[in-house]
Amino acid sequence: MISTEYYTQCPECDSSLIHDYSKGEYICQKCGCVVMDQVDDYGPESHSTDLEEKSKNVRASGFTSFSLHDYGLRTEIGFGSKDYSGKSIDSEMAEQINNMRKWHSRIRVASPKERRLSNVLSKINETCSSMSLPKILVETAAMLYRNFENKNEAKGKSIACMGAAAIYLACKRCSVVRSLEEIIKATGITEQDRSSLKLAAKYYRIMVMEMGVFTEQSASSSAPSTINTSTSLTTTASSSSLSLSPLTQSTPIPVTLAIDQYIAKLANMAKIDTKVERLAIDIAHKTDDRLLADGKAPSGLAAAYIYLAAVLLGVNLLQIDVSSLAGITEVTIRNRCKDILTSFKLTITVKPSAGIGFS
Repeated sequence: MISTEYYTQCPECDSSLIHDYSKGEYICQKCGCVVMDQVDDYGPESHSTDLEEKSKNVRASGFTSFSLHDYGLRTEIGFGSKDYSGKSIDSEMAEQINNMRKWHSRIRVASPKERRLSNVLSKINETCSSMSLPKILVETAAMLYRNFENKNEAKGKSIACMGAAAIYLACKRCSVVRSLEEIIKATGITEQDRSSLKLAAKYYRIMVMEMGVFTEQSASSSAPSTINTSTSLTTTASSSSLSLSPLTQSTPIPVTLAIDQYIAKLANMAKIDTKVERLAIDIAHKTDDRLLADGKAPSGLAAAYIYLAAVLLGVNLLQIDVSSLAGITEVTIRNRCKDILTSFKLTITVKPSAGIGFS
């Protein structure tokens, strides 16, 4: 398997992948497509519960990882109090070994660049562990920071904010919905320190602009296309049907995270009925407009879609409840709803229920 054949999502349905360690395959969890096969496993040969059992079972060095500043290829002085023959060592020799261990750890991060890399990667591992993020996201964040440090000078930048920016960029690349505020909070920075949030956002913009991680569509796919406004789009919701026809013509641009993921996350947090979530996603697909989404917070658009779907289905959902979970204000929800209803024509056709007659 070469690097060009690596996928993070299913190319058929854009779903997440499941790693089958026994067969070395990555399988789509939705359609079952085998996206990658014959994948090399760089993990440890055995999983042990303690250091003694691990030292008995392992036959080679440990697994390599981008999240470790030396990639995990290092030699460590053990903490045991016995020599190779099993005899206990005296106190003088134990003190010498402790001094050797201390200087050995200092030598590994001798230069300021290595020390800075070690501190940032440690912060990334700590933050991802507290947020229960997957291992692939930790590796992606570490690799992104390594690439950024190789191309730009990271001297003098905040360790916590730089780690938060790398994690936020990795979330975008791995299609994980996490806000920058959540990541900053997980790093241990208090909510009162708003300067750290602005600084992390600044570092994120620098990484995006300097590294060019987001690519535009090809010329063929980004060419202007004509939208047929005469096509009828209908969504059935309970006893009513929804028809949306675009009033303006625009060319969609590629986005890293689809609005579906924001809607699903917000619906799960609010414990909303599944039919509201499905209708909100359907409305979002039919109102996919670049002019509507540019410059707008995706959480605000997701909250607006959920509120519109709840109103259409007759579900009692307050704006203040949705806004508090999405981290926005009620005015933002009303403004996004106004933008949606202004840019698109909404037609509701009420159908009588089956079994009811009229005389």
